[in-house]
Amino acid sequence: MAGAIASRMSFSSLKRKQPKTFTVRIATMDAEMEFSCEVKWKGKDLFDLVCRTLGLRETWFFGLQYTIKDTVAWLKMDKKVLDHDVPTEEPVTFHFLAKFYPENAEEELVQEITQHLFFLQVKKQILDEKIYCPPEASVLLASYAVQAKYGDYDPNVHKRGFLAQEELLPKRVINLYQMTPEMWEERITAWYAEHRGRARDEAEMEYLKIAQDLEMYGVNYFAIRNKKGTELLLGVDALGLHIYDPDNRLTPKISFPWNEIRNISYSDKEFTIKPLDKKIDVFKFNSSKLRVNKLILQLCIGNHDLFMRRRKADSLEVQQMKAQAREEKARKQMERQRLAREKQMREEAERTRDELERRLMQLKEEATMANEALMRSEETADLLAEKAQITEEEAKLLAQKAAEAEQEMQRIKATAIRTEEEKRLMEQKVLEAEMLALKMAEESERRAKEADQLKQDLQEARESERRAKQKLLEITSKSSYTSINSSTTALPTDLPSFNLISESLSFDFKDTDMKRLSMEIEKEKVEYMEKSKHLQEQLNELKTEIEALKLKERETALDILHNENASRGNSKHNTIKKVSEGSTSSPGQKTYLHLRLQSRLFQGTLRGVMGSPARILTRA
Repeated sequence: MAGAIASRMSFSSLKRKQPKTFTVRIATMDAEMEFSCEVKWKGKDLFDLVCRTLGLRETWFFGLQYTIKDTVAWLKMDKKVLDHDVPTEEPVTFHFLAKFYPENAEEELVQEITQHLFFLQVKKQILDEKIYCPPEASVLLASYAVQAKYGDYDPNVHKRGFLAQEELLPKRVINLYQMTPEMWEERITAWYAEHRGRARDEAEMEYLKIAQDLEMYGVNYFAIRNKKGTELLLGVDALGLHIYDPDNRLTPKISFPWNEIRNISYSDKEFTIKPLDKKIDVFKFNSSKLRVNKLILQLCIGNHDLFMRRRKADSLEVQQMKAQAREEKARKQMERQRLAREKQMREEAERTRDELERRLMQLKEEATMANEALMRSEETADLLAEKAQITEEEAKLLAQKAAEAEQEMQRIKATAIRTEEEKRLMEQKVLEAEMLALKMAEESERRAKEADQLKQDLQEARESERRAKQKLLEITSKSSYTSINSSTTALPTDLPSFNLISESLSFDFKDTDMKRLSMEIEKEKVEYMEKSKHLQEQLNELKTEIEALKLKERETALDILHNENASRGNSKHNTIKKVSEGSTSSPGQKTYLHLRLQSRLFQGTLRGVMGSPARILTRA
């Protein structure tokens, strides 16, 4: 009895200790996952679990997104998951997306999984027309997307129509031109063929390097009103805050780089931006909802933190990640080189085998033709021999007739006719017999010569037969020799293998190497400028080619604005630079372009914090 009571108590205590859980569904750009979460878990616990599952270490770019009453919200790390305004039905769904964007994808994105997730998200935003992309750039980006998915172009595999089911271009671009899907595929494939040799991660990085220069890349837009009640758009991105007209999301009216902002605060629905230069007026605006103000503040804090972080020395974790990425890149490069060598060796062996097979077939055809010629020669020789025999018999018969005529002439001469008439007649007959004998002798001589000629032709035919047999013997012996060589030059089964010893890879950057690194950086800069010039020429060529097929009446407002900016020579960066200089310029300040150059030149090296702006991000 006591044992039963004890067992029931232990079962009850065990039941009480089991934590309560609920199901969460996480949707990434290319997969869905489900997790069982404890009720007490905070947002960070769930976020860390997702990152560990994906193998993601660059966690500061991402977040878990959900929707509340048609408003986007992000899961807070220090708040319990169920304390958010999430649906109560299970599974609770969150979207794992990039919350913050890098200034320079090539320098900041280290892990391959990070690059892949950014590539998928930016590609979807361009296809959904959340990021405006001009037509010629859309074709180039589509070619890199095809390279990332299908690998190197092979005309035997990637035949006409292989992109028919792929979504590669925004619908706005397709509707803007009188071009069939086959015409678009032809232009995409032409550029796709030029990307040969690029791995998936390289193609995706090239895609991001082009996309990051688009005007709407990485910008979160919010509808606001200024103090006068004018409707405007607030754009928040990695470089600062920008104010736009609602009808023009490409060119900002006013820009506030992060290093020129002293304070950002909000009270209820009113937001205040205080520039670092106290001579510049404070900018105030109102948003529609308090929840939107909270989201704007979150994005401002996160982007400002990353802005300052880029201008400091890399943390130990980031340095380790970059070192591992360099080692992995070097290993993959060596592996690709080894595979390329093996592929080249296989192709050479296959070409040699094909050449030997072709030569063998040629020799077989020559042997067959020689054999047929030999058979024809034998038949000709037999016919000539038969004809010579017939001619010889005819000559013998003519000789016999000549002898008989001679005998007849002798008999006629012996018979003397006494009368003159008979004598004259006999003389006439004798003359005719002599003439006939002479003709018969000439005919016999001609037939004898003809028989000699036929014998000579027979000898020549037999000599031709002998030469044909000798050539056939030579070809047969050569064919057997070729077969032996073909077997000895077969495809090697043991190809060379290369072992990569990770301990041999070391990175020792000393002060004495700085000069060499500077020269390499300068060389890469020159190569990049040449490549950019070539790329721009290709884009201009495609734009000119398809311009005649454009339907002007289908141009959107963003198309018209982009064309005006392009005709004036305005780009994303020099536009923001001009606006920044016009709105927040001061004699002692660094412009946005200077900051971007410093970001690219001094990224990853030990340097001081720029400007040390007094950042006070508070809620009033």
